[in-house]
Amino acid sequence: MLESLDTRQKEIFRLLVDTWLGAGDPVGSRALERLLDHRLSAATIRNVMMDLEEMGLLRSPHTSAGRLPTQTGLRMYIDGLLEINPLQDQERKKIEAACLSSGTAPADVLSRTSSLLSGLSDWVGLVVAPKSNKPMRQLQFIRIEPKQVLLALVFEDGSVENRLMQMKEDVSPSVLEQASNFLNSFVSGKTLAEVHDELTLQIKAQKTVLNSLVQKLVEQGIAVATPEALNDAGHLIIRGTSRLLEDVKAMEQLDRARQLLQALENQETVSYLLGEAGQADGVQIYVGTESRMFNDSGWSMVLSPYKSAGGKIVGAIGVIGPNRLDYGKIIPIVDYTSQIMARMLSTK
Repeated sequence: MLESLDTRQKEIFRLLVDTWLGAGDPVGSRALERLLDHRLSAATIRNVMMDLEEMGLLRSPHTSAGRLPTQTGLRMYIDGLLEINPLQDQERKKIEAACLSSGTAPADVLSRTSSLLSGLSDWVGLVVAPKSNKPMRQLQFIRIEPKQVLLALVFEDGSVENRLMQMKEDVSPSVLEQASNFLNSFVSGKTLAEVHDELTLQIKAQKTVLNSLVQKLVEQGIAVATPEALNDAGHLIIRGTSRLLEDVKAMEQLDRARQLLQALENQETVSYLLGEAGQADGVQIYVGTESRMFNDSGWSMVLSPYKSAGGKIVGAIGVIGPNRLDYGKIIPIVDYTSQIMARMLSTK
């Protein structure tokens, strides 16, 4: 469709979308006239805008005389008119610092990367973390309060993860010790998924000697520890969701933001994002309903896979926000971050 536009139409369309991406408000002919240094009259610009609207590239909100790009128009702009900004040295250094810090547990790197993407883009940062296949060294139940227990997961690579558990009854130190000893009799060298599978067999084998409270504690502990390990697609780390709510200007937009947040909380979203990221190498851009994750055309997503040392896609990173994302800035950020993530995984 871009080829069907003449030079004047391309110039006005591009300037209108650039202006809208920067401000977020409908753009009128008077504003474009000023931006063009009065080379074209407002009347001429209005006529061109009407032509672009008839082509399905612009739309006019009921509350404004200005125009916005349609989903079709925005897609055409991204594919053919968008200028990608070079990555700034400061941005490059921040990405490398977040992803390549020595001695940092992979889980912390993934969390920091999601926060970094949110901070650099000013929208929602997301990381689809790979399924954990790290072998365990031991597990330990620790009493925090009478009905609150901390489960410490110690992996063979030295990393530690904690899970907080709320119990329905008081748990004594002796029960915690028995539960820890029971699990540590078979967890060493196994992944969390393997521990989960082994647990049922071990409980059956020792049912006659296991205290009922010990059994409950063990079952609850493994249930809390393993949901991510049992999911082939890994899990989703999201940062910056408050930015969506801060940007809403009406109740209708608030409802849309809530719907998006609900979608991000759905575990099926993880599998979907990983599948989408695997469709092609490099950064992919989804505008509005191009992604089935979005119920309407108000959101966009910039997504890229990252790979293991063996070249297999193991996760994805990206940014989600309203259609008026700063694509020229965000695309190189997501692209470079995915490259650094792959480098980080190759050294682990």
